[in-house]
Amino acid sequence: MAPVPPDDPLWTAKQDSVALPRHVGLPGLRHTIGLARWWHLTVDLLFLLNGLVFYIMLFITPQWQRLVPTSWAVFPNAVSVLIQYLSLDWPANEGWVVYNSLQLLAYFITVFIAAPLALITGLGMSPALHSRFPRVSKMFSIQLARSLHFLVMVWFVSFIVIHVTLVFTTGLLLNLNAMFAGRDGHSWVGFGMFCLAMTVIIVTWVAASPFTLRYPRLIQRVGNMTVGWFQRRFENVKVRPQLYTEKDISPYFWHNGRFPESVEYREMMADGFASYRLRVNGLVENPVELSLDQIRALAHHEQITQHYCIQGWSAVGKWGGVSMRAIVDLVKPLPEAKWVVFYSIAEGTDGGIYYDAHPIEQMSYPLTMLAYEFNGEPLTYGHGAPLRLRNEVQLGFKMVKWIKGVEFVRHYSEIGNGFGGYNEDHEYFGYAQSI
Repeated sequence: MAPVPPDDPLWTAKQDSVALPRHVGLPGLRHTIGLARWWHLTVDLLFLLNGLVFYIMLFITPQWQRLVPTSWAVFPNAVSVLIQYLSLDWPANEGWVVYNSLQLLAYFITVFIAAPLALITGLGMSPALHSRFPRVSKMFSIQLARSLHFLVMVWFVSFIVIHVTLVFTTGLLLNLNAMFAGRDGHSWVGFGMFCLAMTVIIVTWVAASPFTLRYPRLIQRVGNMTVGWFQRRFENVKVRPQLYTEKDISPYFWHNGRFPESVEYREMMADGFASYRLRVNGLVENPVELSLDQIRALAHHEQITQHYCIQGWSAVGKWGGVSMRAIVDLVKPLPEAKWVVFYSIAEGTDGGIYYDAHPIEQMSYPLTMLAYEFNGEPLTYGHGAPLRLRNEVQLGFKMVKWIKGVEFVRHYSEIGNGFGGYNEDHEYFGYAQSI
């Protein structure tokens, strides 16, 4: 992994990505994060639904009393039980009637602290929510949410490993009957149900990666049908200017994307972009071609915001340019225009022009703009010169750099492969990835 900042000033975050064994990461190969997110978010939804049913059943019965400490004595008692476990002198197994103090604390933390925290920290990584609640986002930053989310995962993994180990060593049949068959005894029923459940889990896990790589578009469609509606809800939040100041600006801001290398771009860069023209057309009353000087002549817009990359990094930067509301007012979209497509001068990783689509409603958000300045200086080659999009309810891959054209269309299905953008078409992302 490259150091931060890397030795190569144009090293990109995408170059810094690594592969994982396909049975650790799903599917684990480099540049398959779009597919991995569909699995992650879909399983998250199942986790939440299962948890909701669990909570309802827990509180409509007296069973919640088995998981909630009622005395401070639980803490010294838990230490005593821990010493027994560490000495391999197992405490009496009375789990069918009552949990010991250590079990009680472990289950309480898992059910009432770790599980809700997994949801809260997951939502805490949403750029849309951070843009909507700037005061909260400064205190509960995306990096804090990310770190806590990771620690929650560590807790769950540790809990599972320790829990399963003790289930096997402190009375296998008795424990599995209680957990899987809902009965108190030493029959083999619970063990059989456990073996069946583990077979299903193992087969599913082993088959998931090859199935995903063979049918990636199916995974994308099912994921979008399952959780896409939930992600799109976050695009509808009403964002407002952030409370970041210049002292919050990050010392380093990653480059990302495939840099433009065409003769056309090099010629424009050589003349200081004097020959550059931004084409804005499609379903509009007044299609235009604007030079960089004409764009700069429009009302200047400035914002300091936090950038969120789908790869997991974030940074704060100051952007200057023109609000997309000014562009919309200039070209006057027709009523049938519902989406806005941004085209790059640069190509995507698989070749072909990079592009991405955004709902037209988001063009009126106060934090949606075309930037030609970064941190008070002209936009650099690495960060998208001469012009790049900022839409702060979205993740970074949707903020097209090196923009050469903007097109107003009925629907993004008319463009490319019809999934909403280059990464949506080529790496199976969802067009709404605001979380």
